[in-house]
Amino acid sequence: MTKFIDVHRGMVGITSEQLEQAHSADVAIQDEEGVTFEHAWADPEDGVVYCLSEAPTADAVLRIHERSGHPANEIHPVPLFI
Repeated sequence: MTKFIDVHRGMVGITSEQLEQAHSADVAIQDEEGVTFEHAWADPEDGVVYCLSEAPTADAVLRIHERSGHPANEIHPVPLFI
């Protein structure tokens, strides 16, 4: 399994409650693609949300985000981390 960071843009003004709802929507269906969403961060001023996940492929992550209603604009594998 690979870790991925994905980026969502255009979420200006997102609240902590909205971030939690979006994360929960992903978690509710993540098993269908073998994905585990670990963390999410947001910058409401810039409207950027970042998600950390572990998944078999980037496409699996993208499919979950699309199905839960907030497609990612970018996805990046994270081959090194501490």
